This record gives sequence, structure tokens and C-alpha cells, in this order.
Amino acid sequence: MSDSLRRPMRKRQRGIWIPLLFLPALCLCQVHTGADVLVEKRLDLLAGKRIGLITNLTGRLSNGVPLVDTLRALGIPVTALFGPEHGIRGTGEAGETVSDSLEAKTGIPVHSLYGATRKPTAAMLRDIDVLVYDIQDVGARFYSYISTMVLCMEAAAEAGLPFIVLDRPDPLGGLLVDGPLMEDSLESFVGMLPIPAVYGLTSGELARMVNGEGWMAGGRRVDLIVVGMEGWRRWMSWRDTGLPWIPPSPNIPSPEAALAYPATCFVEATNISEGRGTDHPFELVGAPFLDPDSLAGALTALEAPGVRWTRASFTPQASKFRNEVCRGVRLEVTAAGHYRPLETGIRLLRAMREQCPSRFQLRTSSLARLAGSTSVGKAVEGCVSIKSVVDAWASGIARFKQRSRCYRLYH
Repeated sequence: MSDSLRRPMRKRQRGIWIPLLFLPALCLCQVHTGADVLVEKRLDLLAGKRIGLITNLTGRLSNGVPLVDTLRALGIPVTALFGPEHGIRGTGEAGETVSDSLEAKTGIPVHSLYGATRKPTAAMLRDIDVLVYDIQDVGARFYSYISTMVLCMEAAAEAGLPFIVLDRPDPLGGLLVDGPLMEDSLESFVGMLPIPAVYGLTSGELARMVNGEGWMAGGRRVDLIVVGMEGWRRWMSWRDTGLPWIPPSPNIPSPEAALAYPATCFVEATNISEGRGTDHPFELVGAPFLDPDSLAGALTALEAPGVRWTRASFTPQASKFRNEVCRGVRLEVTAAGHYRPLETGIRLLRAMREQCPSRFQLRTSSLARLAGSTSVGKAVEGCVSIKSVVDAWASGIARFKQRSRCYRLYH
């Protein structure tokens, strides 16, 4: 296995750390993504090779130019593109099947990994010498891009191809780890790995862990190279990176939506709107039959750390309650270092159920797949205490943190 390309985060001199770990305020330079570093310093990794690029709208350099256009301009042959859920342009709705096509600008074949197949076939890889993954993730296990990455790693291992991950920041930061470890019986495309729901790793770090722990089918390992970022630190919020936000999917239009997502994604398993069809999906939650003042008051009284609840009224233009006035709450993450998204999501669902027990509907099997645990639904329904469920995650989180430490690339 090739070692990861790591940009030095610290240096030794006579046993003393020469720190790049100064106060956050001193980090004034923009983060350079793995794609930037590849083009600026590591094109040797692609020399003489035909490239298969797994990407979408987020696969751009920091100057806004798509990576595929840059590689082609440099004379590097990109012979195939692979698109995840939402498609190569990132515009498809959640769960919408995406078909194979030709890229309009270049004529390169585009293979959908969210249609008839979710893993590249041998035929798709026939004219490829190396697979390159460049997609912005959101740091939540139930966001499907990491499942696509794992399946592409498996395909590369089976075909004997190197697999390169161009690393990008985790919008949730690299310190937040929360939620239950994935239960084996609930494995699905929105949960393929035995990791917490919020795992605190970049895509490159997670790829290293998948490879190192033998989590691919049959315990396979791939010839993995991670092209690391320059300037990223684990404490950083997205705003700290200096990078433009490119929505990785239609309903994650902002860094704030990405922060709210691991808490309010649970609302997808109910008959309540999670704000799809508005300008603030996953930040807004509501339904025509909810009382916003009562709901906001009840949630505020819980004093959940790191969040603020305010009453909200909105009219979705798509999805649940289209063109109907919904009333509910808006979630604002005020202190990411104290935020506990999974507990916040459970308390939100429990509060809505308690307010309207006759109108609130919960699909327990869908919630279990999202959470990776059957205990979350029991907590929402009041069968067990929320505290007991959250406390039960602690040992799994501690084990994961310890095990994942050796796969980290950044401090």
C-alpha cells in the first residue's frame, strides 16, 4: 500500500515541536485542497496514465475551475467520469436515479454510480489506469458519498488500479464525533461502515481507515494515495478555510445547512418538513399543524449545548407540504465545539411528537437506517430515556476515536 501524500503539519528540531499549532487567529492563509496540491505539486502521480475521475460540481480548484478541465488543459487524458448521488453536476434530488450520459462540454463518458449500478464495473474501468476521487463530503455517515468512495475503492482493488483521494475539509470540523456506531444488521447505502454517525475525519482520512482496517468486501486493500490539504486544521469551521462553498447537493446550499444536517436529517423519517424546497433546507423544520411558539419554547428549555432555536414559518416549493404554510423552528448552531447533533435531532423529534401525538408520524425502520441504531426510535417514542441512549454511545465513540487516531493527517 502506498503511503499517503502528507504535507508536513509540524517539524522536529532537537526534540522540540516547532509549532504550526498557534492560536486559530494566526492562521490567516487560505486552505489549499488536495486538488490544488495535485495540480501545483504532484502531477507526477498522473504522468502517462489514463484517468477515471469520480467527481461532481464540487470537484474544482480553489480558483473555481473544474479539475477535469484543468487536467485536460494540461494534456492529461481523462477517459471517464463517475458521478455519485445527485449526479455529476450535483443537481439531482435525493434518491433520484441518475442515468449514464456524455459530459456536455467534453464528450467524456459519464458513468452513474446512483442508477443501475453503484460500483464501477470491469467494463467501466477498461480504459483507466488510475481512479481519482474528488468530491466534497459533509462529514455525516448517512450522506451517501462516502459509500460511493468505498465501493470505488473496492472496484479499484479488484481491478488492480491505484486509488487517489484528493482531500477536502470536513465541514463539521475534525473534532466532532457523535452518535452510535453502525449496527451490522442496519447496513445500507446510507450506512456501510462501523463508524459513528458523525465521524470527525476528512474523506482522505476515512479512506485510510477503511483501507487500514480491512473494511472493504473480503477484507481487500487498495493501492491508496491521499493527496493531503495544506493549511487545514481540525478546529476549523468552513468559514475559517477561506474556500468558497459549492453545494455538494441541492439541499446543502450553505455551510450552515451542513452543520444542521446531522441533527435534522432524522426529520426525513417523519411526515414533518425538513425545509426542502426553501432557501434554508435542514435549518428549517415544520408542518402546518405545529405550534412554533410552543415548540421553540420547549426546545429552548432543554438547554441543548451549542444551538439556538427560534420560531419559524415557511412555505416549501417542493417536497413535503408543497405550497402550504409550515410552522415550526429554525436550528442555528452557535458553538460547534459544544454541539451534539444526534442528541439534538432526537430531542427535536421527541418534542414534535409530544406536541402533536395524533398527527406526528414516524417511520421507525427509516430512522433506524439513518441513525444506524434501533435505540434512537425508541427514544423518540418515549420507550427509553434519551439520556440512556446517548450515554450508551460513549464507549463506542471512545473506541472509534482511539482507533482512528493513527489515520489522521492533520492536527
